[in-house]
Amino acid sequence: MAPSLSKVSVSGLGDGHNQSLLSLEGSNFIANGHVFLSDVPQNIIVTPSPYGSSTDKKIPSSVGSFVGFEAVESNSRHVVPIGKLNNIKFMSIFRFKVWWTTHWVGSNGKDLENETQMVILEKSASGRPYILLLPLLEGPFRASLQPGTNDNIDICVESGSTKVTSARFQSVLYIHVGEDPFNLVKEAMEVIRVHLGTFKLLDEKTPPGILDKFGWCTWDAFYLTVHPQGVWEGVKGLADGGCPPGMVLIDDGWQSISRDEDPITKEGMNCTVAGEQMPCRLLKFQENYKFRDYESPKTLATGEPNKGMGAFIKDLKDEFNTVEFVYVWHALCGYWGGLRPNVPGLPESEVIKPELSPGLKNTMEDLAVDKIVNTGIGLVPPEKADQLYEGIHSHLKNVGIDGVKVDVIHLLEMLCENYGGRVDLAKAYYRALTDSIRKHFNGNGVIASMEHCNDFMFLGTEAICLGRVGMLFYLLKVYI
Repeated sequence: MAPSLSKVSVSGLGDGHNQSLLSLEGSNFIANGHVFLSDVPQNIIVTPSPYGSSTDKKIPSSVGSFVGFEAVESNSRHVVPIGKLNNIKFMSIFRFKVWWTTHWVGSNGKDLENETQMVILEKSASGRPYILLLPLLEGPFRASLQPGTNDNIDICVESGSTKVTSARFQSVLYIHVGEDPFNLVKEAMEVIRVHLGTFKLLDEKTPPGILDKFGWCTWDAFYLTVHPQGVWEGVKGLADGGCPPGMVLIDDGWQSISRDEDPITKEGMNCTVAGEQMPCRLLKFQENYKFRDYESPKTLATGEPNKGMGAFIKDLKDEFNTVEFVYVWHALCGYWGGLRPNVPGLPESEVIKPELSPGLKNTMEDLAVDKIVNTGIGLVPPEKADQLYEGIHSHLKNVGIDGVKVDVIHLLEMLCENYGGRVDLAKAYYRALTDSIRKHFNGNGVIASMEHCNDFMFLGTEAICLGRVGMLFYLLKVYI
């Protein structure tokens, strides 16, 4: 169930127990009597949070406020200063690549990075509390923080479509204060959970059974050349070595894909080096010939599959009884390059050229982004996204797959010009994905990957409990 929060009277926020800890006084944002942002422009709008907790462990509504602004003209993208940050240590999370975030620290507004997803200001010995700055979604717009001039913190608000514009915003940023940084984030997310109503918190969901299993992913062992015999030998090697896996993830390399120049009768399995697969598109929902041609060595009873992915999954689980779960990989749009248009058996799709926002252009160079921008994405229109996931997931469930790793998630923001903007397009896709996961994989048989952006966190986590938290599965390099 949702956090036990209720609306309270805004006019009563200054009375007794609810004496405001957070306020905008003149041109200063103040927390517990301490200025934390100065020179706040006059076009900034502040609304005290109307949400107070009705539980024993109260979240006073006075510790949080929503921030917006008024612009001179309606536009699809605004960059607006919210005040200057001077000599207060902060920690933050920002997108250093399209798909991934990392930690960043500093003390002044100029120290922030573009595409910052959250900021926590350090508490002081003199009584200033920890302060969370959390960019939000508002209507069809999404916000992030970035450095401005003269130590200003700027908020960037964008729809992703030149057809979706606005000039007034009420709640593109949430500010929350508290004495404990862990409770600070937890309390703020409880407020935003109720405010947006588009996601659920972990304690409202049931994590999948893989959570306490030792799992093995095929990617670094095989990359795109993964095949049944190799998976079998990998599991056997782990079992023989005393570390039998309880979960196996068959990563990229099992699907039927092709390039645009190939005939639709040809599977493009000559892509064996990481990066070569990114211009490819999904050709069919069924597995490629490597898994399709698997033949079980066992004599199976009449009616049971003895060939194909289903036979392989059954044999794997029968031989290695510790393997309770087998997941497979697929991209949010089906494959790296989406779907191949005009292929029988696949839903309608159109190749869309991705457009990077100014913020994304400032992120690190990425091979996947370069490839995808060059070749485009075969995008299924949002109203038919359910057909995409039904096609993939129904087949996987029929052959004994227990769940999916959904990768290449943060792509829709580059494709949304003609689909109502990034928020509306994402809502349609995440709704279809969530419905399919509930139908085929118990509502929780999914791992999110390449998903580090607040669009996904606020829109895509109604059912998803697990996500990949780093760019690499162990630290080959550290981005600081």
